[in-house]
Amino acid sequence: MVWEDKPEDVEEQLRENLPVLKEVKDRAIINGEEYPNHILIEGDNLHALTTLTFTNEGKIDVIYIDPPYNTGNKDFKYNDTFVDKEDSYRHSKWLSFISKRLEIAKRLLSDKGVIFISLDDNQQAQLKILCDEVFGEANFISNAIVETATDNNPRQIAIEHEYLIAYAKNLSLHGKWGIVNYGAELIQKEYGKLKVIHQDDYTALNKDLKMFIKNNQEELDKYKVTHYQYADENGVYFRGDVSNTKLGGYDIDLIHPITKKVCKKPPNGYRFKYETLMKMVEVGDIDFGEDESKIVTVKRRMNEIQEKFRSIYYEDGRGATSLLKTILGKKAFNNPKSIKLISRILQFASHDKAKVLDFFAGSGTTLHATMQLNTEDGGNRQCILVTNNENNICEEVTYERNKRVIQGYTNTKGEKVEGLANNNLRYYKSVFVGREPSIKNKKEITRLATELLCIKEDIYAEQKQVGDYQLNTTFVRCFQQGSLYLLVIYDEDVIEQIVEVIQNVIEADKERKTQFKVYVFSNGQYPYTEEFEEVLPYVSLCALPDAIYKTYQNVLPNRKKITTPVLEEDVLQALENQSKNTPVTLFS
Repeated sequence: MVWEDKPEDVEEQLRENLPVLKEVKDRAIINGEEYPNHILIEGDNLHALTTLTFTNEGKIDVIYIDPPYNTGNKDFKYNDTFVDKEDSYRHSKWLSFISKRLEIAKRLLSDKGVIFISLDDNQQAQLKILCDEVFGEANFISNAIVETATDNNPRQIAIEHEYLIAYAKNLSLHGKWGIVNYGAELIQKEYGKLKVIHQDDYTALNKDLKMFIKNNQEELDKYKVTHYQYADENGVYFRGDVSNTKLGGYDIDLIHPITKKVCKKPPNGYRFKYETLMKMVEVGDIDFGEDESKIVTVKRRMNEIQEKFRSIYYEDGRGATSLLKTILGKKAFNNPKSIKLISRILQFASHDKAKVLDFFAGSGTTLHATMQLNTEDGGNRQCILVTNNENNICEEVTYERNKRVIQGYTNTKGEKVEGLANNNLRYYKSVFVGREPSIKNKKEITRLATELLCIKEDIYAEQKQVGDYQLNTTFVRCFQQGSLYLLVIYDEDVIEQIVEVIQNVIEADKERKTQFKVYVFSNGQYPYTEEFEEVLPYVSLCALPDAIYKTYQNVLPNRKKITTPVLEEDVLQALENQSKNTPVTLFS
């Protein structure tokens, strides 16, 4: 598919500036460092996604987005102008806009990450082809139908649905039980370990596997796999019946693969025909048991009967609108997405410690659904939201909604609703540093990137003192969570003192296995490894801002070429060089 690339104002801004994130401290809602730190970023999502390539590349498990549908009814704003139905470049503008964001989104997804995109007829055909290019046709999961309330229109066809397109980053990694089932994966990994230990001791292996399942029942209950007591190289299963419940079953001799004797037959004969049974034996779906004295069973696998995400999903969208009005006390947003739908997506496609991203956050339903699901199943999912603040939506809707959800609120009926207090919410805005790699810009981005580093390492509690040492934040800042420290050094002159601080912390707290993530300002790539030599086993080093530059260069648009004034003698020299077949560059 080909479309005309349409540069955006926000994209042009990135040609000369590097984005970072600045926390708005007075909007932070902090209930305890043991709770998940959810993040709300106010700013253009192209800028925010760029910063997230540094903090979260390869870490996001589920992306859900509800981008503008480009109906032509002022739902899609492009370069400060709404695109209408008469615009002959309407589809090109939308594709140019969304493709830049999807390319970065793919980088953010973990190896088993998945993305879900809501949209309607206006762009679904174009988006399907675009996603085939970005994510690969082999990673297409489904284009599900989401039924909504009826929308009568002049064509005399009542439009009752939208679409939910889903892709995996690498579908081949998800195994035989579907997109993902982490309960089945836990059992499968344990089977692999026990197989090495017990080899062909079938009885001992199954005994230990059952014990593992019993000991992890609470965890496995979340994924509805507790009745799967067995596993093999092809996946988890439970033993199903092969006997015909009526008289007149099939009389077949099955040979036990180990004892080489005829297996005991079910009283009423097999319920499968010879060809069917032989095919099941061939693909490994018959459990022969310890020896021929046991009647064989069928391996009923996870992927055969697990609860699927149906390709047609129904929910009356008016319920989501009513809920949002109840929380905010007024109608503040049109057509918010359903908590139930997004919760269903998260349950289907991720585990209970997943990182979730929504970079078209709208009213903030994705964060609400994440926190609600954590409360229901004891999960520790983390959610990142991105939205601009057009018409104050970020401050007055996205933030305000989730603030009330966390802290509790009184609904429109005067009833008090308890808050989901086991959550933290941090609010950030996009800010910028000049892209020219001058010493001044390098030092500025290193300082401003400190909050990016907190997001990257998920450590936020700042320490003004470490051991007996009072820190001067002009030169170094320190954050701590448990036995893990994050140090950001702005001046190489204090490295010797910092090494001494680290040595004293290690000596005073040997049993905690203390570790330090140290980011140090450097004009180049060298992270002062030799200077930290004495404490290297306890320290992970990284040079700034080089690490940021390297990450950003993969997603930033190229800088504009600046024409250098050319003197007459330079032109003469260039012509002379050209005559000698020497390549010449007249642009910086």
